[in-house]
Amino acid sequence: MDATAPKPVRTTCPYCGVGCGVLATRRPDGTVAITGDPAHPANYGRLCSKGSALAETLALDDRLMHPSIGGARAGWDEALDLVAAKFSEAVAEHGSDSVAFYVSGQILTEDYYVANKLMKGYIGSANIDTNSRLCMASSVAGHRRAFGTDTVPGTYRDIETADVVVLTGSNLAWCHPVLFQRLLAARKAHGTKIVVIDPRRTKTADAADIHLPLKPGSDVALYLGLLGHLMRNGRVDRHYVESFTTGMEAALAVAEPWTIDAVADATGLPQVALAEFFELFATTENVVTVYSQGVNQSSFGTDKVNAILNCHFLTGRIGRPGMGPFSVTGQPNAMGGREVGGLANMLAAHMDIENPTHREIVQEFWASPAMAERPGLKAVDLFRAVGEGRIKALWIMATNPVDSLPEADTVRAALEVCPFVVVSEVVTGTDTLAYADVVLPAAAWSEKDGTVTNSERFISRQKGFRIAPGEARADWDIIADVGRRMGFAGFEFDGVAAVYREYAALSAHRNAGTRDLDLGAHAGLADDDYDDLAPFQWPLPASGEGVDGDKRFFAAGGFFTPDRKGRFVPTPVRAPQSTVSEHRPLALNTGRIRDQWHTMTRTGASARLSAHYAEPFVEIHPDDAATYGISPAGLVEVESDFGRVVVRALVTDAQRQGSVFVPMHWTDQNASAGRVDAVVRAATDPVSGQPESKFSAVSVRPFKARWHGFVVSTDGLGLDGCDYFAVAPANAGLRAEIAGLADIADAEAFATEVLGAAGPDCEALSYFDRTQGAWRIARFRDGRLVAAMFVSAEPVAVSRSYAAGLLGKPISGADRLRVLAGRGGRDGADEGAIVCSCLSVGINRIRAAIKAGAKTVDAVGEATGAGTNCGSCRIEVQKLLEADAAAGSVEAAEPVLDAVEG
Repeated sequence: MDATAPKPVRTTCPYCGVGCGVLATRRPDGTVAITGDPAHPANYGRLCSKGSALAETLALDDRLMHPSIGGARAGWDEALDLVAAKFSEAVAEHGSDSVAFYVSGQILTEDYYVANKLMKGYIGSANIDTNSRLCMASSVAGHRRAFGTDTVPGTYRDIETADVVVLTGSNLAWCHPVLFQRLLAARKAHGTKIVVIDPRRTKTADAADIHLPLKPGSDVALYLGLLGHLMRNGRVDRHYVESFTTGMEAALAVAEPWTIDAVADATGLPQVALAEFFELFATTENVVTVYSQGVNQSSFGTDKVNAILNCHFLTGRIGRPGMGPFSVTGQPNAMGGREVGGLANMLAAHMDIENPTHREIVQEFWASPAMAERPGLKAVDLFRAVGEGRIKALWIMATNPVDSLPEADTVRAALEVCPFVVVSEVVTGTDTLAYADVVLPAAAWSEKDGTVTNSERFISRQKGFRIAPGEARADWDIIADVGRRMGFAGFEFDGVAAVYREYAALSAHRNAGTRDLDLGAHAGLADDDYDDLAPFQWPLPASGEGVDGDKRFFAAGGFFTPDRKGRFVPTPVRAPQSTVSEHRPLALNTGRIRDQWHTMTRTGASARLSAHYAEPFVEIHPDDAATYGISPAGLVEVESDFGRVVVRALVTDAQRQGSVFVPMHWTDQNASAGRVDAVVRAATDPVSGQPESKFSAVSVRPFKARWHGFVVSTDGLGLDGCDYFAVAPANAGLRAEIAGLADIADAEAFATEVLGAAGPDCEALSYFDRTQGAWRIARFRDGRLVAAMFVSAEPVAVSRSYAAGLLGKPISGADRLRVLAGRGGRDGADEGAIVCSCLSVGINRIRAAIKAGAKTVDAVGEATGAGTNCGSCRIEVQKLLEADAAAGSVEAAEPVLDAVEG
């Protein structure tokens, strides 16, 4: 091995809660190579498309480099003095509950810890909440009701050793792709059965042995039916129930009326499908139930969680290898935030703010001058309080609530009237920044150091391998500095390792096995040992007990309730708070897509990740599309009582009739009207405070554009004259879908306006068909394509990937005519709709491989590379193969792709 070769830095992926290990290697030219860490226990070297593209998101073009006040550059002292003064003044004049922090699962555990300490232990308010409230709060609440604490009892290995894995409210194939690939490998090895419970036929459902497309919001009825079935058929673990739990009779009394007839009526599922699922669960010992946002994001999400836990309690299937309920988190450090009290109703180290003994323990350890004594405002209520004027100073860290909270237009209006708003951010392009009085540049992934906790309680180091640009600083350091400027002791940390040691010591303080979270073995961890810390699963007490082997909870009881028994929780059926009506006849569901993350501040910089879906869309059933006059690939207005979006129609029978699905990622930064959370009603679970993001009553109608267009440019775009636009990166510039409500009077003038610097001074080639209202313009500079515009009366029929791929390339002769055609020739240059984002493999290349004789997914992978990296596109490849076999021609396979391609 070359001793001079760059050494990789072991760090952790900043995306979902799987917590994959990453090897980042700085090359001599300053670029970075990203690979999966084969030694990390979460992923063993595998990365999904987003993780694989991390190096493509590290450019500094849009980074915040310096603090600012009122939009003007300021120094750190000036900015932090102002923050400290404004928060201190608000507390002095209006009380401690007049200020608030809104933080994020994107910050590290050490950042969360210092923020929680400052707000709850020194300012004296619990008004600190996190965007994890939008993702996992119902799981937290369900765990606390059943277990006495927020404990995930199992491990990823349980998913691999189970005989049946039930995925409920989880599109695992797209939202946690690496974990899904581990599941598929287990099925291949020993025949694991996969059950998917989801109203949509997602890519996960396509891989299932059983798919139960239940009516939205009917999950509790389904699990009550299962609970009753287990009881009636003698599948009760009497020893476990009697020894380790309480409350069974009350839970069973609620379940008793839920016969299979009643469940079928409530869920819309055939009795035969229900009977098959119930019997499979009843007769299989090793069952793992994986649940995620489809369960949590509900106005009765906590009851959904407890309905699932009740079934595992009744059968004693918890805490042993290959069985148990398993909540998979959405963000990289949602778990870490939960552990250190990032939620308004929690204290640090899994202690409860309602518990006076826990408050005493924390206050004693912190030497706290003003301890919060009651839960603070949860996310939705917090921003309502901002709008009502009750919050005088608000600090937002590493999140974008103007786009991500429900009734997002109301959130935006609240920030407009808030007297003082601080935003700690990494990039310049977020919709929330516009409302900040003070902007603080924070260190980003690749620059900051600390720890994160994944869904199976593994704590891993996230390590910096680049110097933070400009004056950017770590979040914990910024928060601690403000604490000191407010006059508080207890914030003199000499580095991030010191923060971690303090947190570890608090977790062990007066614990002695009475609390689940104990990191006492690390209370004295040296800086060098912290720097080299390998991934480990908590608990890790100073005594060393339970250090070896997999750490599972509750196989033999030992819950953290007062009597140390697990609690069954009765879960009556309730309806979603939104109600469809003649005025709003459809139920809106929101969620993620495979290749984008949150509001795209990171993944939106990658052309490769934008190739699969380059604009916001709505999935709608063909019958609903026909009813409301929606045409395939047409533009659609989706509207609720709170807001509207304009999105592209993806007409598909994978979507349940009566419901529509719109992804959550688009913002005002990249679309004219794509902020779907402006449409979502801010209904919340009364226990967890989590919003109902899966059910809002909406109406749909065609967006009656007079013209549609697709445009690519190396020199930027001017889109102000477009009534609709969605812009995305291309390899050498930008691509955009555009449309307008009025006719274009002068095509050349309009093209000059949109194409900007790629103007009339360039060589131009154009085509006009005025009878069809269609025209195409291509512009070249120094023989290279710098811009192209395609316009027609209907959605433009061009290959987006082909046209975008030509940007910046030398093109001459007859090949310039292909630019206007918008399609490649037979030489394979036109990928078509992208299927595999990891390796940029399109449908045309897969189609050619199948035509050439590739008859299996592996054979297609060998020929094209598709499905050989993260594997999340293997299901799509399989569908192409199946359609080819059924139709006798691969041409028939194209409609199965979830890509809006002309």
